[in-house]
Amino acid sequence: MNFRHNKPEELDVNVTPLIDVVFLLLIFFMVSTTFDRQSELNIELPEASGEISESEKVEIEVFIASTGNFTVNGNEVINTQIDTLMRSLREAAGDENDPRVIIAADKNATHQTVMTAMDAARQVGFIHITFAAVKPE
Repeated sequence: MNFRHNKPEELDVNVTPLIDVVFLLLIFFMVSTTFDRQSELNIELPEASGEISESEKVEIEVFIASTGNFTVNGNEVINTQIDTLMRSLREAAGDENDPRVIIAADKNATHQTVMTAMDAARQVGFIHITFAAVKPE
């Protein structure tokens, strides 16, 4: 005799595809989301603590005013073009092949003017570039 028990089948919900879809949506939103980089920091540059190094090298001081005008060793550069600044750096170096270039920029000078001074020094072939700063009180 063959008896069959009529038990109701248990319902089994497979959640694996649901988890896969949720993870795919999560990855999609993570990749496609853009983030704003807003900084609420109020900084005033330049200040630095450190020791003043003494050197035998010829030094060329490049002053950058808040207006963006350059002064090389006390002589004002006639315009803000990189070629003019390069000429002034070559004249200030004289016979020295590798002088130290000290860039002293006003804290309100634009980043572009500082980059222009660094680029001019690099194009002339001066690789020893340093920045002047004020020690914090």
